[in-house]
Amino acid sequence: MQKQLQQIIPARATSDGAGVRIKRSLGQTQQARFDPFLMLDEFGSESANDYIAGFPSHPHRGFETVTYMLEGHMLHEDHMGNKGHLRNGDVQWMTAGRGIIHSEMPQQEHGLMRGFQLWLNLPAAEKMKPAHYKDIPASEIPVAQLGNGGSIKVIANSAVVNGKVISGPIQGITTQAIYWDVHLPLNESFAHAIPATHNTFIYVYEGAIAIGEDKRKLEAGNAGLLGAGDEISVTALNDATRFILLAGIPLKEPIAQYGPFVMNTSDEIEQAIQDYRSGALINY
Repeated sequence: MQKQLQQIIPARATSDGAGVRIKRSLGQTQQARFDPFLMLDEFGSESANDYIAGFPSHPHRGFETVTYMLEGHMLHEDHMGNKGHLRNGDVQWMTAGRGIIHSEMPQQEHGLMRGFQLWLNLPAAEKMKPAHYKDIPASEIPVAQLGNGGSIKVIANSAVVNGKVISGPIQGITTQAIYWDVHLPLNESFAHAIPATHNTFIYVYEGAIAIGEDKRKLEAGNAGLLGAGDEISVTALNDATRFILLAGIPLKEPIAQYGPFVMNTSDEIEQAIQDYRSGALINY
């Protein structure tokens, strides 16, 4: 059964960090989540004033951040002494776990800066595990041609293309998260099995698509939440249509959030705030 488009969440213009202009779809409100996904931001501008201030040092606890750079150059630094340069096509998968303090700062003063940041929740049993991260260069992320002029980049989990399994560099996530970037020419389609256990959504960042048997339209700048089923079918309504597809097993756990801390109870949030103020967030 094909997953049908159930809800559209238009991305809203806002700012974060030290004034970086972004478009936020998931995460606008606590009701605009899609378990296990907490937030999705798209950033993109050729004006340095929209991004140059970056995201100075700030804490996280209890979830994972996934940064996918389409274009530009960003530097990650954290309290553990890690440094990671993200450039065109690169991905960083960071597990905040029990606590991390990091910064994400542009390394360019002009030109296009474009990409996404996703917040993926952690189950209660993993929220206090040690922080770690993985920088994945574009050269290590497989891209498969679909045979109709389209392509799929497999960042997390795996896809089957022309009978061949294409495995992304991120595997073994508890939520079995899927993260694909799909490009399609006008009127061409993409269909693929998606486990019925997974909540699935699509964010179109160029062009427009028709989803499912009822061909409901989803345009650029919108997140589309899909319903039950075990397959997705998408047709491009514009040339050079591009979208990211994300899916994961819902955790079905309570969520308590205060800014950069995502836990299960208000007491755990209070503890996170106290730990950050005392330095214990990063000194367990």
